[in-house]
Amino acid sequence: MADRKFGFEKLALHAGQIPDAATGARAVPIYQTTSFVFDSAEHAAGLFNLQTFGNIYTRLSNPTTAVFEERMAALENGRAALATASGQAAEMTAILTLAEAGNHIVSAATLYGGTYTLLEVNLRRLGIETTFVDPDDPENFRRAITDKTRLLYAETLGNPHHPSGLDHAPADVGRKAGVAPDMVRVSVGLETLEDILWDIDQALSAAAKAQ
Repeated sequence: MADRKFGFEKLALHAGQIPDAATGARAVPIYQTTSFVFDSAEHAAGLFNLQTFGNIYTRLSNPTTAVFEERMAALENGRAALATASGQAAEMTAILTLAEAGNHIVSAATLYGGTYTLLEVNLRRLGIETTFVDPDDPENFRRAITDKTRLLYAETLGNPHHPSGLDHAPADVGRKAGVAPDMVRVSVGLETLEDILWDIDQALSAAAKAQ
């Protein structure tokens, strides 16, 4: 698809998939296997040593999941995507990739309750502090940044308050302050957020909500 620019609807239906050559099936098959066959011991070694692309165990990678990940990356104009079993798992994976004990997060105060608890309670137990700010004024993010800040966090629709001012500003604030990673949890249709998604570093999308 590199030589053509496809619309949102086309990407949502077909991105990441190559029709099955043997059957010509258009729909993505659901691969319900837990394990995969190796061509040889050398092939298996190459896969386990991450020297060769391929599937080892479905918990790590699966052809159906791979299509979903590539499709989400295409919809969000990202380089890659990672599918997890839940939104909270996605948040924890993304945050702990960037932050560790002694680090700091600046987050919008208007969050889904589970996310607020994750930042305010669970991550504090791991030594990661969070400062919550009113997202309606992007300067609040800048004022809360310290030398230990590793990411800025916001949601497209908060809970219980739904701020409408989320735009490029938090990303601009983070980059000017030297805090490159900014993270947005997508709570509404991706198509309505194209300009914002194109500017942030990481997007967390719930499959049940993002389309």
